[in-house]
Parts: sequence; structure tokens; C-alpha cells
Amino acid sequence: MGIGWKRKITQTETVRSPAAAGSFYPDSPQILSAQVEKFIDDAELRETDGELVGLIAPHAGYVYSGHVAGYAYKQLVEHSFDTVVLVGLSHRYRINGAAIYARGAFRTPLGDIPIGEDLASQMMRLNSNIVDLPLAHANEHSLEVQLPFLQHLLSDFRIVPILLQDDSPENVIPLGQTIAKAMSNRSCLLIGSTDLCHYPTYQEARRSDRVVIEAIESFDPDDLREQMDEYMQVHPSQNFHCMMCSTGATYTTMRVAKALGGNRIEVLKAANSGDVPIGGRDQVVGYMAAGIYRQEGK
Repeated sequence: MGIGWKRKITQTETVRSPAAAGSFYPDSPQILSAQVEKFIDDAELRETDGELVGLIAPHAGYVYSGHVAGYAYKQLVEHSFDTVVLVGLSHRYRINGAAIYARGAFRTPLGDIPIGEDLASQMMRLNSNIVDLPLAHANEHSLEVQLPFLQHLLSDFRIVPILLQDDSPENVIPLGQTIAKAMSNRSCLLIGSTDLCHYPTYQEARRSDRVVIEAIESFDPDDLREQMDEYMQVHPSQNFHCMMCSTGATYTTMRVAKALGGNRIEVLKAANSGDVPIGGRDQVVGYMAAGIYRQEGK
């Protein structure tokens, strides 16, 4: 697998330039391609039953979470999809509802990935709270860091990038219904982007992330919300900011996957920033890779 495929963009299209290249991941195409390939090669391919519906992958800098992301993307080996729908957190831009990038392309050092414009348009027609808002995507890394992995493994595919902040049921339930309806009967992969706990100690992080992992594997977004709320009330800490940063994206991803027939989530790898050589253990961030599957007879 070499450097990702490239596509010429016309002047009438909108190309979203990379915001995280050179910081979250290498800006050299050769170095980036080699690094992504190593993350995937080093990951264990877990034998899983059922059809792959989606993935959950971290979005930190590759030096911290790239080896975890490799476990998620290893599941794509020998798979193909026409379109990838990505759901993530808007860290910096305030959003009501959800912000979609509806036309043009996303650029990385490995080339340009076109937007699935028909699918994006369908989602906006189905749900007026999904708006075309390129500004929300301009400086956001949560979806961008997923793209080099996709470029390394897939060919001739499109993406539909979606960002949100509001994790309330009033937002994520109709959003999930809309995305699932638009994705139905298409060759689509779903990807949710999230990191886990933020800034507890290494041991606190391991305990917190275990609670989240067990709740995620129950495949019940309402239970996941309740488990995190209860844990944060009982375990307050000066540096314990959250148990999961992209709660809205994760709840939405789980609901979409369920609506598409997904009935099993398997966490493939979990670690935190204290597990890599450059990471300290006083304040860490947790990471997880998971696959979501449609398993017959379950």
C-alpha cells in the first residue's frame, strides 16, 4: 500500500485544507504513509463475527494514540466502502444541532478526499438541524486525523464529515435517526471519533476508562450516559475533567449503528497517554478503538 490516491479538484469546489498536519500527525506524505502503515501492521487483527458496520477511534496526536487507532483501522483490511460517514466533536466552534461539510473535498498530505455530496444533501433535507457549516470544520482535528488511515486502506471513496457539541437526547436521537436513514442500503462505513478520560492520574484513568469500556460494550447509549454521570459524581478530582470528550459523537454513533442493524460492539484496544514513552503519568488522556458489527442470530 503506497501513498494514498489523489483527485484533482476544480475551481468551483471547496477544498478544506489540513489543519492538523505537522502537529497531530506528520505533514510529509512519505513519513505519514509509513507511520500509518506501521500503526496498522503492528495492530492485532481480532477475529470477529458479523459484518462491520462502524468503528470508534481516538483523535489525539499520533504519537499518543496512533497505535490505538491502528487497532480500529486494522478491521478495514480487505474491506471496501463507497462512503465513510464521520461523526466527531467540534472542540472550538460553537454548534447548535450538527455541522456538516456538504461539498468539495478534504485535503491531507496524502491527497484529496471528495465529499459525498448527495448523501450530505439528503441528511440536510431530512433534518433542518444539520447545517452546511464549513467554518466549524476549518480548524477541527477530530475527523481530520482519521483520514490518513482511511486513505491508506480504502480507494475511490467519499466522506461525509459531521461535527456536534450538544450531546442531549433531543439532539442526538433525531440526528442518529437521520444519519441512519440516509446511510441505509448504501455501501457506507460509520466512524465515531472520541478520546476517553481527560487529565486524571494514570491509575485513575485506567479505572475510569474501564467503566466507559464496559458501558460501551453493553451497546446502550443511555446506560453509557448514566454510568459516566454517576462515576463523575462519586469520583470528583481536581484534574478529572471528563470520562469521554466526544460524548455526543459517541451517543450518535451508537444510535446510528443500532438503527443500521449493528448489535455488538467490541473494544479492540485501550490505552492512555501514559503508556507511550513521551507521556507522563500525572495527568493523562485515555484512548479506545472499537468495532461495531451486525451479527446474525444474536
